[in-house]
Parts: sequence; C-alpha cells; structure tokens
Amino acid sequence: MFDLVLRRPETSATANYILMKKIIGFLTSPRFLFFYIVLSLAVPNVALCFTEHMPVLACVANVVLPVSLYALLMTLSKKTGRQVWFLFLIVFFAAFQIVLLYLFGRGVIAVDMFLNLVTTNPGEAMELLNNLVPAVATVFVLYLPLLVLAAMSWARHRTEDVAFLKRVRRYSWCGMAAGALLIALCYAAYPKDSDFDYRAEDHVYPANIFYNLYLACRESGRVADYRKDVASFRFNARSAHDADSAEVYVLVIGETARADNFQLYGYGRETNPLLSKTDGLSVFRHVLSQSNTTHKSVPMLLAAASAENHARLYREKSLITAFREAGFHTSFISNQQPNHSFIDFFGDEADDFVFIRSAVSVITGDVTAQTSDERLLPYVKNILAKKRKKELIVLHTYGSHFNYRDRYPQSRAKFLPDTPTEAEPKNRAQLINAYDNTICQTDYVLHSIITMLGKSGAQAAMLYTSDHGENIFDDYRKRFLHASPTPSSHGIHVPLLVWTSASYRAEYPAVVAALNANHEKDVQSSASVFPTMLSIAGISAPCVADVMPLSLANPAYRCGARRYLNDHNRSVTLKQAGFSDIDFEQLKKWGVGL
Repeated sequence: MFDLVLRRPETSATANYILMKKIIGFLTSPRFLFFYIVLSLAVPNVALCFTEHMPVLACVANVVLPVSLYALLMTLSKKTGRQVWFLFLIVFFAAFQIVLLYLFGRGVIAVDMFLNLVTTNPGEAMELLNNLVPAVATVFVLYLPLLVLAAMSWARHRTEDVAFLKRVRRYSWCGMAAGALLIALCYAAYPKDSDFDYRAEDHVYPANIFYNLYLACRESGRVADYRKDVASFRFNARSAHDADSAEVYVLVIGETARADNFQLYGYGRETNPLLSKTDGLSVFRHVLSQSNTTHKSVPMLLAAASAENHARLYREKSLITAFREAGFHTSFISNQQPNHSFIDFFGDEADDFVFIRSAVSVITGDVTAQTSDERLLPYVKNILAKKRKKELIVLHTYGSHFNYRDRYPQSRAKFLPDTPTEAEPKNRAQLINAYDNTICQTDYVLHSIITMLGKSGAQAAMLYTSDHGENIFDDYRKRFLHASPTPSSHGIHVPLLVWTSASYRAEYPAVVAALNANHEKDVQSSASVFPTMLSIAGISAPCVADVMPLSLANPAYRCGARRYLNDHNRSVTLKQAGFSDIDFEQLKKWGVGL
C-alpha cells in the first residue's frame, strides 16, 4: 500500500506527459494542419464579404475560388508542415488584411498600403502599432500557432496520406472551376458602366493584393526614375512683379488637419483663437483634397499634377523650381522625416533643403519636443533675417498626425482630458480633445509665421492647407485615422487659408479681390494650390498655362467636377471612389458642392 502511494505522482506525471504528447501529435498532424491553414486563410475572404458591400454573387465567388485554391496548393506536397511555410506570404497577407480591417473597417490591402510601408518613418509606425494591440494580438493567436506547429511537423518529417491528397485535389479543381464560372457571371452581371464595376483584380482576395503589390512595385520604379526623367525639364518661368520689390511667399503644408475642427469653419470650439482675429485672411470654405494619403496629396499640392492629370507628376518639377527660375531664393523645411517619395525629390529642388527631425532622436527622447511644429519657427526667422529680395519658403508640418497628444506641449493643452490616447471608440471624447489641441497648436504656429512676415517689411503672403483630413470614430462605421482604401468625407475635407500682408494688399488689390471673391466657391486643393502660389507671386510659365485658370486668384475661377485619385492612380468620381451615402450627406451639411 505504501509503495502504491509513493508511485502515484510519478504515474500522474507520466500520464500528463503521454496526454501532452498525444495533443502535440494531433496538433502537428498533417491532417489537422491542412484544415487549420485552409480555414484560417479563408477568414479574410469571409470577412471581406461583409465589409466590402459586394453583391451576393461576387461574395460567393470571392470565397469559392480562393478557398479551393488554398486547398489545391496544400495538396502539392505530402509534407504539409513544409507546405504551410511555402505559403508564408499568403499567411502574412491574411494577417495584414485582418489588421487593416480592424483599423479601417473595410478595404483590401491597397497599393497605398504597400507604398506606406516604405514611405512611413519608423516613429509613425511605432505610434500606430502601439494602438493596434487587439488586432495584432488576434493575428498572433490565429496565425503564429499555425506557423509554429507547421515548423514542428516539418522537423518531424510528418507526411499526409497520398490518397487523401488526391481526393482533395480533385474536389479543389471542381471548386476552382465553379469559382471561375461565378467570376464570369459577375463580369456579365456587373459591367464597367454599372454602379458596381466588377473587376477580379479588385474583388477577388488575395488576387487583388498581389495585383496591388505589382502596381506598388511599378509605382516605386517610376518614382525611382524621376530625377533622370526630369533632368532637362524647365518651366521657363518669369515674374511680372517689380524686380526691386521685397517679396516673401510661404506655403505651409499641414498634416492630417480636417476643416470640420477649425473654428474658422464654424466649429463650436475655439480652436483658432489667434487666426480668427487676424486681418488679411481669406478662408476658403468648401475645400476637398483629391487623396487621403500624404505621399499622394503633397506632391499634387506642389506640382501642376492633379487627379485629372496625375501622369504629369512624373515628367515635371515642382513650384519650387518655378520660383527659382523666376529669381527667388527657395527653402524647403520639413518637420517630417525623409520617405523616398516625391516629397523628398521636390524638396531637393530648393536652394536650402532641411529635414529638422533627421537627428533629433539622438538629442532627446521627448516625442513632443521631436514633433512639435514650433521647431519650424526658428528656421523661418533665420531665413527672414537674411533680408533677401525674393524668398519662397515651403514648410511641411507634422500637424495633427496621430498620436495627437504628442503634437503639442502640455502647457498649451486647452481641451482636457486628453488621455487616454488608445485608438478605441470609447476614448473618442479624449481623442477629440487631443486632436483639437493640435489644431490650436497649428493656429499658434501659423499666427507666429504671419507675425514674422508682417514684421519683415516685405510684400508677403502665406497659403496654408492640409494634405488630407482624419477619421476619429465620427459615425457608426467607427473609422479611425486616414489613408483607408475606401475614403470618407472627414478624410478629405481640409482647410485652405491665404493670408496677405498690408503692403501686398496695397500693391496687388486685384489679386486680393479675386481671392476674397472665390472663398465661397468649391475648391479641389490638389488642383488649385500650385497655380494659386504662382499667381500670388506673379509668376507665369508657358508649360503650365493650362492649370492657371484653377488659381484661386483668378477672377474667373471655376472648380469643375469633383474627382478623386483612387488607389490605382485613376481619376474617379466620389461615388466611384467608394464614398457612402453618409459621406455625401455630411458634405452637403458642410455646404460642399459635388
């Protein structure tokens, strides 16, 4: 009896060991891994059927064909564990897609998503990842065990039954044939001229992802060739203004600032206490950007390109070169980091080109100190102190980019509480407080620039607009941030302000009169900033004469039809871009014409 009692712990441990061995054996079995990967890869396909508002026929096609393909690919090897790892890229895209759906609520991994991977600086990426913990945790729970178990199965040389593989392969081919038939029916039922423009490369996952990856690679190649393609380009620009007059023009490009949170646009909070009392300010009321991403919208602001003629971006230089040819000293000062995009290329056209954040992390670990746009002001002061006759200053701000709380000093926090900062709908009130504080900070920075320009003694003007807007859990869709493949009204409704000094208003009253006359008209910032800056400075260039009618300083200015630059760089209507009825209702509420 005594001996029996003594042996019980050992027996129990042995039983537990045997049980664990059986569980691991089951989990690493080829049959379990086969169904695990097929079903887990099918999760994005099923989810997209609910998020993308596709017709039922398109939804069925989006599940039947890809799931059949997943199964077919898994039958190509008896070593199921190894085959799982051969499909690693598809597994990675599935995880990426789930995170994207968590972040934006809808949309496949778009061209812009891939480009953002190489144009977003590490700081921005970490700030975002810190607020995506639930989504990241989900994909780790779903896909990390799959990869670990597959590696264990591969290491143990476990193989699937050949008869099973042959049977599944036969069923898979039948499924793919049915899926192909469904896709053919979709093309017949939803032609390109219908409300739902069916394209397999857009509506079949993961084919759409690989197609978008191809487009992203092609775009990167075109961007890489830019300097070579425009080496001989000339605007042949000339200024009609007096060569002896002192002139300073400043273009301030905001980041993630939406007009609906500006006091100047009727917002109920005092977010523009300084600008609202500033003389010489023209506030353009009905402005939309033609993109909700920085790497697309900023180049269009700086160049003669727009959604309607985006291709000229690859063959022409920016307004910085036009100003240089017209006799101006030019400066491009960025509070962001280099991102190997057109922004860098255009900035490099300037006489002075500075990324002020390039080495700041070495100096301080204070995120707010690193990103506050106040850091731009000493550079403006130093430039103005040189008293050059002709000066252009382009400032690229960090503005209202998430994490909002890090964009302003706490001493200037007007709306409280501004924490917690986690990206969750329940925190919307605090997030709005923090976001509104960033707008107050922008108000302070812009007013400071205006004050310096006013004291410079030069004929001066400043144009401010934002690259795009922002979503902050504004409606039932619970969207957050920007750059979604399916845009929203809040993501493109942006401010546009033009300030002119008293001396400029006295010297060029016709220009100021035109600006004031056009401030209630509809505006597409992507199309109008370039010609407006040239008009204000009195600069003309034969090769861009076609865009000058879109200058806000043109008495005959007309907006034209609203267009949007979609993920594939096609100019589309707002309806075709994916804006919902709730977006059109919101735009109507703001008084924005369509």
